[in-house]
Amino acid sequence: MAKTAITPTRMVLNQLKGRLKTARRGHKLLKDKRDELMRQFMDVVKRNKELRGIVEKGLTEAFGSLQVASAIMSPEMMEQALLYPRQSVELDMTYQNIMSVNVPRYSFHTKNNDPSEIYPYGFAQTSGELDDALDKLARVFQDMLELAEVEKTMQLLAEEIEKTRRRVNALEYVMIPELEENIKYITMKLEENENSTKVRLLKVKEMVLQDAHHYKR
Repeated sequence: MAKTAITPTRMVLNQLKGRLKTARRGHKLLKDKRDELMRQFMDVVKRNKELRGIVEKGLTEAFGSLQVASAIMSPEMMEQALLYPRQSVELDMTYQNIMSVNVPRYSFHTKNNDPSEIYPYGFAQTSGELDDALDKLARVFQDMLELAEVEKTMQLLAEEIEKTRRRVNALEYVMIPELEENIKYITMKLEENENSTKVRLLKVKEMVLQDAHHYKR
């Protein structure tokens, strides 16, 4: 039995058949989108794993050098050396469209391109280990920025995959079966009406024959 109140007419039947055709086409397109999103998501997950390893290694090395510098230099000297940075960084953000999902793309540029500007101190009162720590932190910064970009992309793709999955399931398990059931119900009703009409016509024909020819079966 149909789940919704519908009028069993041929016009309604044709409308439902059109909706069913559209729903099936939309279901296929959404499934294709979901599958492509999953493929893109797995690529991003793989890149995220690679970047995490690179960033963790870079930070470990940088903090190791910083600890050595802290052991060599006094806390006051360390604080004074890092108190006034010379270099400044500006962050830019654009967007890239991946399967209707706008994911961020980060980039940065420094005030100037002089590599020595990452050292906000003179070299007379500081240790080489502090130079090494700042150099490693500067080199790992780009990887950290890409890692942030990748993790945000993962989050946005995961949300879109979930929304697409729900739409696919709604079409596959709710809308399409309901349309098919309603079409089946109307088709059955129309066949019943057609058979009833045939029976009535036969009875009318028999009555006419009886009246005209006094025919009895």
